[in-house]
Amino acid sequence: MNPTPDLTPACRTTGALIAALDDAELGLPTPCDEYDVAGLLAHLDLVAGGGAGNEDQRAELPAALERLAVAWGDPAAWEGSTTAGVELPNATWGRIALTEVVVHGWDLARATGRTIAFDDRTLRVTLEHVLDFVPRAPLPQLWGTPMVLPDGAPLLDRIAAATGRRVEVVDPAR
Repeated sequence: MNPTPDLTPACRTTGALIAALDDAELGLPTPCDEYDVAGLLAHLDLVAGGGAGNEDQRAELPAALERLAVAWGDPAAWEGSTTAGVELPNATWGRIALTEVVVHGWDLARATGRTIAFDDRTLRVTLEHVLDFVPRAPLPQLWGTPMVLPDGAPLLDRIAAATGRRVEVVDPAR
């Protein structure tokens, strides 16, 4: 497992999607059942360290995500452990942050009918993390029941399914 994954590509990709959202999309439901689009933006603001600080994060949240990537770009951030309700190694917290950005980017894309594409390395690191972490997560109630996808399903869909999202599987033979 790569000790220090780069969060920059994921933060930039999700940030670009957030910046493109319009007012009419803020009330849309998301695959993350507890949030509509505006609520999911507020949640991502907390993940990013609360950098946006207002009700409508579309303008400031992309910059807050950039700061999150910079913070995790420091190798020292991955050392030691931190308690945030649960004590975990910082290397795990960093992967959780990456997973939050990727999965909630997927949630926002699905909610708004947009597409989102992360680089292959980001997807592989995130999939490795969710397949390892979710089944043994210290707070299992934060995850839905994983969905098993057929071989060859896109990596991003496999990540979403592993976190309990309902993923529509399109049979490529059709």
